[in-house]
Amino acid sequence: VTPHQQQQDTVPLSDKYLTVSVLSHRTSLPAPMFSRNDVSIWSILKKCIGMELSKIAMPVILNEPLSFLQRLTEYMEHTYLIHQANTTTDSMERMKCVAAFAVSAVASQWERTGKPFNPLLGETYELIREDLGFRWMSEQVSHHPPVSAFHAEGLQEDFLFHGSIYPKLKFWGKSVEAEPKGIISLELPKYNEAYTWTNPTCCVHNIIVGQLWIEQYGNVEVINHKTGERCSLIFKPCGLFGKELHKVEGYILDKSKKKLCAIYGKWTECLYTVDADTFDAHKKSDKKNSEEKKSNMQVQYDMPLPDGDTVQVIPGSELIWRIAPRPDNSAEFYAFSTFAMQLNELEEGMKGVLPPTDCRLRPDIRHMEKGDIDSASAEKKRVEEKQRLSRKNRSKSTEEWKTRWFHQGTNPHNKAQDWLYSNSYWDRNYSLLPDIY
Repeated sequence: VTPHQQQQDTVPLSDKYLTVSVLSHRTSLPAPMFSRNDVSIWSILKKCIGMELSKIAMPVILNEPLSFLQRLTEYMEHTYLIHQANTTTDSMERMKCVAAFAVSAVASQWERTGKPFNPLLGETYELIREDLGFRWMSEQVSHHPPVSAFHAEGLQEDFLFHGSIYPKLKFWGKSVEAEPKGIISLELPKYNEAYTWTNPTCCVHNIIVGQLWIEQYGNVEVINHKTGERCSLIFKPCGLFGKELHKVEGYILDKSKKKLCAIYGKWTECLYTVDADTFDAHKKSDKKNSEEKKSNMQVQYDMPLPDGDTVQVIPGSELIWRIAPRPDNSAEFYAFSTFAMQLNELEEGMKGVLPPTDCRLRPDIRHMEKGDIDSASAEKKRVEEKQRLSRKNRSKSTEEWKTRWFHQGTNPHNKAQDWLYSNSYWDRNYSLLPDIY
């Protein structure tokens, strides 16, 4: 049993959290998003080519009304995949579910071109979803570099999901690239299993002119530290003809690297598994066909077009995940999913229970959500200036910033540096928290 499985808050999961549960979730934001058409992004970004954007103050008009801590919580939208993993005694079937969960965690980024607000140092966010069977809490544990740590647990004590993310954002002239450095861990106590992985790189294209579009690329390796099985996935870059846009494919391998099965699909839509030999044979014939077609195709340099209905299903495949459809009003509200729409809900009963550092209480995000851009902009400047001033005051004294709910340590599974949950958040004792807003 890992130290994480032994750790528990002193308050049982069934108590004290009911007060911040929302019985009926909202289906839209208070105000639709405003047009960014009259904003010259180039005038803002031209000085930033090749630089890391976390150190540059961006105008609020480029944001969406969520903090990065809330955006991280969208990992949990498809939690049912974790519950599904817990129901099967076959470790390969569990790996299929966990790999699908790792892919689904980035699916919410599809068409999301607004930038989340940078969390302030000490900012927190919690979410309890009885309907999905989890509770989550996160804290901004470092400002330079910006690091967000999170810890989620199943309400039946059936899983732990935790990690820390340091998003490196760079501007490359026509695109912004976000590399989410950090480790993600999932523990299933029932099987005494731990899985770890990292996320792919996300890139927003046509920042200056043209239609914005998003791609994710890079290798993601999900490792089962108990069995030695791994799922090696490739998030494919779009390629010259747009044929590979959004594609994900790879294999589940046993500890001796023998292929157990293949996984394929699109992170924007769905994932399938199929026998590895069948998949390899399909790829071979697909490559032959595409080479014959290539001579008739035009080169595309702008946004690749979605290729029709999209994932070609190989005979004998099994569907393991399908994205929840976006609501009809999504385009009006920053391309939010239904789950994202609910993240900043603030009901009267919550105010006395939430810590004063929770992002729902952050005024700039709240103003933006209501469509008041001027107040959002003024508040964003004010809270950022307040943060600078308190950092300056700390540097004059010997006082050091202390994180409240996480501490630096070694990830118990892959021995990398990580931020580990210190417990006690759900005790609801928030008397000594800083005034950050």
